[in-house]
Amino acid sequence: MRKVVFYGAVTLDGYLADQDNSLTWLFETDTGEGTTYEKFIQNIDVVVMGRVTYEEVLKLQKDEPFYPDQEVYVFTRDTTKTFEDTHTIHENPVSFINELKKQDGKPIWIVGGGNLLKPLLEANMIDEWWIQITPILLGKGKRLFEEGDYLERLELVDTTSFGQFVELHYKKNREIAKNPFTRKMILMDGFFSRLFFRPVNHVCE
Repeated sequence: MRKVVFYGAVTLDGYLADQDNSLTWLFETDTGEGTTYEKFIQNIDVVVMGRVTYEEVLKLQKDEPFYPDQEVYVFTRDTTKTFEDTHTIHENPVSFINELKKQDGKPIWIVGGGNLLKPLLEANMIDEWWIQITPILLGKGKRLFEEGDYLERLELVDTTSFGQFVELHYKKNREIAKNPFTRKMILMDGFFSRLFFRPVNHVCE
């Protein structure tokens, strides 16, 4: 069965985009002599993203081909919308991507954004993560990880640095993922931690 993976950058304070959904801050950050992107994209044949992410990436691509070697699926709640050179999807992302996983092929890349990622996290569907930390503090914007009913323990695979970025590569903890009892205990642990260890309000001068 195909893997479902996330590859993308966030600010140091956890934002995927600014309040206007712009990614300009990302492309103004120095990547140095090279990134891991070229190696990553060679192992991908399906790209999945939400409508807002698609529209922002399209602006930045300008006249460049839009993932010419991959099948692109764009999710939107607006049933009147269709997008050129992509598959426009109006279905539940969890059930649709589960069907994609059953097909032969390379891993499925979830580009974003947070609205699309949240139900996939709640369904425990992301197998691997490549997250590039950008040394920028936005203060406000659109978060990569929205609040939801999920709790995952991951395993660190590797760390890489290039230019101003630090990339963290994680994978799903298979032992926990395949053991329903262990997974249930982790969720209970998270619940009781939130119940009994509430944050203390600090006064900063």
